[in-house]
Formats: sequence, structure tokens, C-alpha cells
Amino acid sequence: MKAIRFQGVGGPDVIQVVDEPMPEPRPDDLLIRVQAAGVNRADILQREGLYGAHADYGDSPIPGLEVAGTVVAMGARAAGFKPGDRVMAVVGGGGYAQYARVDHRMAMPVPEALTAVQAAAIPEVFVTAHEALLHLGEAAPGDWVLIHAAAGGVGSATVALAHALGAQIVYTASGDERVRRVAALGGTLGADYKKEDFLDAVLRATNGRGVAVVVDFIGAPYLERNLRSLAAGGRLIQVGLLGGSTGVLPMGLLLHQHLRLIGTVMKSRPFAEKLAMTTRFRQRWLAAFTAGTLAPIVDRIFPFECAADAHRAMEAAGGFGRIILAME
Repeated sequence: MKAIRFQGVGGPDVIQVVDEPMPEPRPDDLLIRVQAAGVNRADILQREGLYGAHADYGDSPIPGLEVAGTVVAMGARAAGFKPGDRVMAVVGGGGYAQYARVDHRMAMPVPEALTAVQAAAIPEVFVTAHEALLHLGEAAPGDWVLIHAAAGGVGSATVALAHALGAQIVYTASGDERVRRVAALGGTLGADYKKEDFLDAVLRATNGRGVAVVVDFIGAPYLERNLRSLAAGGRLIQVGLLGGSTGVLPMGLLLHQHLRLIGTVMKSRPFAEKLAMTTRFRQRWLAAFTAGTLAPIVDRIFPFECAADAHRAMEAAGGFGRIILAME
């Protein structure tokens, strides 16, 4: 089969299309003919060597963390699906390929109205968004929340879930157009981070009280202001470190306001934890995608053989929603 591999560590030029053996389904696996795969920030970090040259977390050294496609074979213990079924799933590597294997318990049926490209835009980002906002952040209807990088893949998914939950949303994005598009997803008050301090926006929106939950992907330069954006007992959920990993932590504020700072990442978690995250998302939100009350947000689609261009597009930023590789 054709697959993408990183030939060394570095920029998008290390991305190559190669021939690889077909993955062999294990007893609990589905073998999927991949029709589309999501491009994630973790793929770029893996390409740059952050996870090690051969980091596969148990499944495959081929990159790619989420796929949509058709079941073509099943392991002896796999259940709940049959050959020909359309599925989407978070995989532990192996998504940038014509075929991928996944434990059947991680797979979800593709809602009938969605294409494979749309389905591939769901698993990784919406599972991560649910975990951050609801499971760890404990957001509730009526809460004020702050969501950073709200035009990005996970950020826009988090806004969509927060709106569906009935929360009030302060969000950050760059540029008037992206701020408007997040508002159309349900954002309450947008702050263009190039023009306005988001802390001022939070205090204005909440009459000085602060938000219950912050979901952040930036890290170091936002840390202190994120904590100052929280109401007493609030939770800061750190999902990414795009701006750096060493920031100023106002410990007195943390103690006296009894705040919580919680980090989360999906790629390197043990399988049992990934399964629990996926199950929580599926039970809470899959029906909403089937009903059409939630929808994936696809920005750009690249042919499989143009994976390097897809990575360049993600690194350039400026889009809205997901970047997807179409296999066929």
C-alpha cells in the first residue's frame, strides 16, 4: 500500500510517499480502507522529532491520528461492525496510509449525511474538545468559558461544543473575518488577540467576575492572564504549548482563588485512557452529528500525495477549522 513516512526529522520536505506492508488486523481490530485522514498539530510535532524518530505509541510508525473510511476486514474478536461499514476513528498512528487498523472499540459509525472528508474532521479534535471542556473543565450550561485559538481545529470544535452545551463564550482569534466566523459558531464575545488583551475582554463580559473554564493551546505567554481570567474555583485546561512551555505562575492567585491547572494530551496516552475519552465523546455527542445539530468544520482538502503542502498550510495558519488529506 501507499503511505506517508517522515524520512528523518525536519520540515515538510522530509515527507515522502512510500510503499509499506499492509497492516495486519489483530484480534480486536478493524482493517479500514482509508478515504480521508485528518492533519493535526501532533503530526507536525512528530515530524519535528518531539515524540522521537520512531514514536508509534503501539500501533504504527506511520503518522496520522484520525481516519474515516470503510471496513474491509475484521479480527476474530472485533464486533459491532461488518465489512462495508463506514467508520471514523482515532488511531495510534498509521492514518496517513491507504489502509489502517484500529481497535473496534475506538471506531464510530459515520453519520449517514457526512462524507468521508467531513467524518475525518471529527474524531481527534472533538474528542479532545470534549475532554478539555466537559470532562476536565466541568463546564456547565450558563457558565462563562474562555477558548483560545478559536478558529483552529480543536478550538473551533470546543466553541461548537460549548455553544451546544449552553455556555457563554469569550474567545480569541486573529483578524476580523475569523472573529466573525467564530461568532457564527456560537461565540459570544470575540477578542482579536493582535489588537486586544483577552483579559480585558473577559472582565468586561463577566462584569469582573471571570470565567469558569479556560481552554488554552498557547501556553507560556498566556499563563498568568489565563489564571487572572478565572473566577474563584475556576479551571485552566492546558491543551497545547504553541507559544512556549515556560511561563509566569502567580501561585498566590492559584492558592487564594483555589484554581485548578490541568494539562491534557491525547497522542501519548495509554490505550485504555484513549478509549475512555472516545467513549465519553461518543455517548455524549455522536447523536448530535447524526441529527445535524453539530457539524465538522473543514477548511482545506489536500490530495494524499500533497501531505507536505498540507503541513505547510497548517504551519502557515490563517485558516478556519480542519485540514484533511483525501486518499481517493
